[in-house]
Amino acid sequence: MKNIEEPSRSTPVMAETNVLVVGGGPAGLCAAIAAAREGADTMLVERYGCFGGVITQAMIGTISWYRYAKTVDAGGIGVEFEIRAKEMDASSNIMGNIKNPEMVAELEAEGLMVDGKPTYEVLDTEKFKYLADVMVEEAGIKPLLHCSAVDVVMDGNTIIGIVTESKSGRQAILAKRVIDATGDADIANYAGAPFRKSPKNELMEVTVNFGCSGINIGKFLMYVYLNRSKFGDWGEGTGKEEEFFTTYLTEPFKKAQEAGEIPQDVVIESYWGNYTDAGEITSFNGIHMHGFDCTDVWDLTKAEIEGRKRVIMAVKALKKYTPGFKKARLRSISSSLGTRESRKIIGAYILTEDDVRNEARFEDSIGICPEFIDGYGLVILPTTGRYFHVPYGIMLPQKVENLLVVGRCVAGDKISHAATRQMASCTVTGQGAGIAAAVSIKDDVTFRQVHISKVQEVLKKQGVKIE
Repeated sequence: MKNIEEPSRSTPVMAETNVLVVGGGPAGLCAAIAAAREGADTMLVERYGCFGGVITQAMIGTISWYRYAKTVDAGGIGVEFEIRAKEMDASSNIMGNIKNPEMVAELEAEGLMVDGKPTYEVLDTEKFKYLADVMVEEAGIKPLLHCSAVDVVMDGNTIIGIVTESKSGRQAILAKRVIDATGDADIANYAGAPFRKSPKNELMEVTVNFGCSGINIGKFLMYVYLNRSKFGDWGEGTGKEEEFFTTYLTEPFKKAQEAGEIPQDVVIESYWGNYTDAGEITSFNGIHMHGFDCTDVWDLTKAEIEGRKRVIMAVKALKKYTPGFKKARLRSISSSLGTRESRKIIGAYILTEDDVRNEARFEDSIGICPEFIDGYGLVILPTTGRYFHVPYGIMLPQKVENLLVVGRCVAGDKISHAATRQMASCTVTGQGAGIAAAVSIKDDVTFRQVHISKVQEVLKKQGVKIE
């Protein structure tokens, strides 16, 4: 690879703040809101034109699809997203629209409905763009959209800010505390924090989601009822999940493949999301592609283009082989690739498979996560009330001070990642980091020196279950 020499430059400082959160997805939103609510001057920087991350960009509104009747949740801002969305008519649930008494009875027996009401809400991913704005504004956060972090500002091994690129040029933001919510540990990487990343062929798949309109919902739901899919159709569980209902859909794509309309090496397996009275299914999580590194811009480009190509194949298959889809049309394609795995920091503590599968307890707990594991062909649903503690140490990178890393890139092994990558866990680490930032500034100590007991007290005050 050729190199060019760039002249030295003077970079203007566009802003200074106490807490700087980089990345406005579920983890970043929770971090910024939590810090600001605790009185810290907070700034939230996002590379796209809206906040919400995987919710708004990748069209994943099922933030709590893991929830069953006996699930124990962490509470906090992640649950508040659902409550606020429901209040502004920005959520609904596929289960809530099912009227077939036999299917309702089956779903209640499995714990997906209680007294005829669903156990979780599906966020309207378009309205959530607005809800995120509202919550950011209410908290008094300084928002900055359309701005990418491209480097860090260091004082020895202490991060004191970031360098950004935007339509306004190359500028810097200085901060007393920085929270990396980029999803790929970009800031930690720029700062020189150690991390691990699996080989490309071992990384979890990337996704391009899509939605359809013009569907005869009644016909489709009858087809679903008569061809009921179960979790055992697509993953290894613990024995209790295999017969539970899921929106897993494969038949139309297999038929298209048999007819030569989808190449043999293209696997399309969809999980459909919420539907509307207007004949829409707002999200098909169906285009899963392996062998892409989402920290490589060339791979990102290839995946986006290949994903949209496969979306068209999928819609044609749905129209031809799925009852209710004869007049259906493509409604939307996610505006950004859905990514599941890339860098994971080497933290003060590394969460393990044993931890997430055996209800681990930690003195430095910043919240709890239901025993919900989804990845690498393994699915464990939190149907019995089991949960593990999320330790502060998995956010604390080695060798860099005044930086916390939240979201799917926290420290952990392969199977623990199948739990911590979930939005429910990301909101827990985000809120925990935001509180730690506010507390550390009040006490004038670093992230590594912060008093966990004080962080825990504030988390409890903000409605988080930590024990």
